[in-house]
Amino acid sequence: MKEKACKECSRLTESDVCAVCKAPTSHEWLGYVSIIDPERSEVAGKLNIKMKGRYALRVR
Repeated sequence: MKEKACKECSRLTESDVCAVCKAPTSHEWLGYVSIIDPERSEVAGKLNIKMKGRYALRVR
């Protein structure tokens, strides 16, 4: 099954609804970043990511 990205938080998932924010997901996304330690990560800070996981960089 192809991964989808949440339209609200950009988290990658395989379901039709995001488990974190309950928003719908999309097949149309580009690039991703893996966040391991969001509290110490500068990238997570710039992208406003608070939980570890994989996130799409752009979601349509």
